[in-house]
Amino acid sequence: MGRIHSDLMEGFLFTDQYQLSMAQLYWKQGVSDTTAQFDYFFRRYPDYGEHQAGYAITAGLGWLVEWLSATRVTKTEIDILRGQKNPLGEPRFDEGFLTWLAENGDFGALTLRAVEEGRVVHAAAPIAIVEGPMALAQIVETSLLNHLNYQTLIATKASRIVEQARGGKVLEFGMRRGPDIGTNAGTRAALIGGADASSNAGVSHALGIDPQGTHAHSMVQLFMATGHGELGAFRAYAELYPDECLLLVDTIDTLGSGVPNAITVFEELRTNGHVPLGIRLDSGDLAHLAVRSARMLDDAGFGDVGIVLSSDLDELAMWQIREQIHQEAPEYGLDPSEIIGRLMYGVGTRLVTSHGHPALDGVYKLVAVRSGDGWKPAIKLSDTPEKMPIPGAKTLWRVYDRRGLATVDVVGSNDEGLVAGSPLTVHHPFRPSVSRTFAPDEIAEVESLHRTIYTDGEAQIEAEPLDVLRDRRAGDLARLDIGVRRLVNPHRYHVSVTPQVHELQTNLIDETQS
Repeated sequence: MGRIHSDLMEGFLFTDQYQLSMAQLYWKQGVSDTTAQFDYFFRRYPDYGEHQAGYAITAGLGWLVEWLSATRVTKTEIDILRGQKNPLGEPRFDEGFLTWLAENGDFGALTLRAVEEGRVVHAAAPIAIVEGPMALAQIVETSLLNHLNYQTLIATKASRIVEQARGGKVLEFGMRRGPDIGTNAGTRAALIGGADASSNAGVSHALGIDPQGTHAHSMVQLFMATGHGELGAFRAYAELYPDECLLLVDTIDTLGSGVPNAITVFEELRTNGHVPLGIRLDSGDLAHLAVRSARMLDDAGFGDVGIVLSSDLDELAMWQIREQIHQEAPEYGLDPSEIIGRLMYGVGTRLVTSHGHPALDGVYKLVAVRSGDGWKPAIKLSDTPEKMPIPGAKTLWRVYDRRGLATVDVVGSNDEGLVAGSPLTVHHPFRPSVSRTFAPDEIAEVESLHRTIYTDGEAQIEAEPLDVLRDRRAGDLARLDIGVRRLVNPHRYHVSVTPQVHELQTNLIDETQS
């Protein structure tokens, strides 16, 4: 495909057809420039089957803002739309609409407020809010969902994996199993979620970090086939990379040849003044092999080298490996904590595909339309209450308790203000009879979560380096109750609404149903 096709696929037409159809309808009805507000939120945390998430990490905002800033409709795209025909062979798009689109086809009239990347976010809370002309706010829906849903999903998975590493280094190895070029977004999200490094060379350099990896099984196979053996392969690798030598030891026989040959090469490196990094285990019973390998390395005087585990790892598998090491290590006279402390993890397929929960159900819903000097709320009813968006123009706060831990995220109207030291009553967003009142001394801090990210066609915040996003995630997790971070059946974090929003929501539901 030529470059023109890449421009088409990644430019203004990076949207669903029905968004363009709706934009033309709004133009025809004279409401294309009516100011509207849409909310982006997700309904449910990822449920991986045997384990569940109790929080999410927002990601994708940086790349979305880059797309918004750079994208506008071109003559080529207008001509393509002009060439579309309905079943009767007539033009699908009116010339008047195409003229309007050519004159208004960028996103400079939109304003985006959002929770910053790298932060902990929760189900039902508005993570991003788009305000602007109805037609453009409609067209941007697909790209916004595409950018935010996948990266948030992967950042959340990565965060849970990093938590289970218990301080061990996590390497993202998912590029070969990811969704085509979308794996670049997966790598970025994994790094935001806390992964220390990635094998993805391009994205790593773009984000300012050093890409990492080991060597291939094929190298050992080649040396075996040409008569030089596994030891010859290890020596060749060590000769070329003496100060970053990490050997893959499971091509033939992990304990029978791989680890012994690695020890031989490590001794040669040490004699020549180099420090080996360690070994990598990529198949078999990883916990058992880690214990046995640690014993062999310790006996040879290499108790300080690392042990990298890979092969279909995720947070549950890592937890199981740690539990097995705790039980098995004493049988070999080893301290389980010492072994766990030297482990590193190469996590690939199950991270980049969010194994067990492959898509975040993030949605983008109309919640208000500008009417005169104020906002007219909009609502979507559903037999499933959790599928109803919270109506009205709004903002989001996080309330911290006396321990300094986040205790509830509160959705309120734009004209409200929440402050610490005042009583606070909040309502469940979907169960009208459920409410809670906080006494003034129960609230230590109130934080406004939304920031203006994009307006007037430009980003309103500087592009943030990766370490800032990682630190933001670590800071939020440190202030999140351990029960919410639990690997299995996490405690439910509360997202609530203020009495003003509760009353608006209740009245609007009653009016709509009647």
